[in-house]
Amino acid sequence: MTYAAPDAPPAVSAELPVIHDGPVTALRRLASRIGTLCWVELRKIRHDRTELYTRAIQPALWLLIYGEVFTRFHAIPLPPGVSYLAYLSPGIIAQSALFIAIFYGIQIIWERDAGVLTKLMVTPTPRSALITGKAFAAGVRSLIQGVVVVVIATILGVSFTHNPLKLIGAAIVLVMGSAFFACLSMSIAGVALARDRLMGIGQAITMPLFFSSSALYPTYVMPGWLQAISKVNPLTYQVEALRGLLIGWPTTLWLDIVVLVGAMLASITCASLLLPRLANR
Repeated sequence: MTYAAPDAPPAVSAELPVIHDGPVTALRRLASRIGTLCWVELRKIRHDRTELYTRAIQPALWLLIYGEVFTRFHAIPLPPGVSYLAYLSPGIIAQSALFIAIFYGIQIIWERDAGVLTKLMVTPTPRSALITGKAFAAGVRSLIQGVVVVVIATILGVSFTHNPLKLIGAAIVLVMGSAFFACLSMSIAGVALARDRLMGIGQAITMPLFFSSSALYPTYVMPGWLQAISKVNPLTYQVEALRGLLIGWPTTLWLDIVVLVGAMLASITCASLLLPRLANR
């Protein structure tokens, strides 16, 4: 009698199936990494709060001296019922955020020199998440500074909106503008590669950005050439959005938001592309 050999079991592949994360999981992981990097940056404030106190001096001087003097002069034509101090306050909020964010590239150069940036670059964290985390940390710092300016301006008699949605909108606008300027600073760091060069470039562009915006005076009192510069200055759109949300100044809010979002995304992309050049210096 003959017996048929049993069928051989099917071959089992030694390769394990590759599990791909869905888009929702990937976005959650990216948001988690951005939040972690942002939190690491903000923890530095807990150890040294001197920066918060010293940075409050400059906006206080702008409001107390510059604002009060020009309020008495009535040199800048404004709509009836709008004081110059109320007009100036959102501009000083944006100015304080600019001064915090525009030198943020110095910190990333310091991290490169200390070897921290190299360690971050070899982690699975995307470069865009690293840049975004630092950018939004600058935004939160600016938000704290903005609250200080609002308190000082309120003491001086400026009346801001009490609408919670507008206040939240103003906070988002402030963070987006600060994120843009922080990424601009980190992009410059990727080109300059040295702290002293970055300091020189930062000082060279800070005041032109500020004075060519509508932070101190409306665009309609500017000469034609300065109005053209103001229209391509992202700080103008941040100031106008803050002014519209906080004191009800007439502005095209949707345009301000679109410009800020576009500028922020472009600067994050640029800084992310230049980050390896800075790290490999």
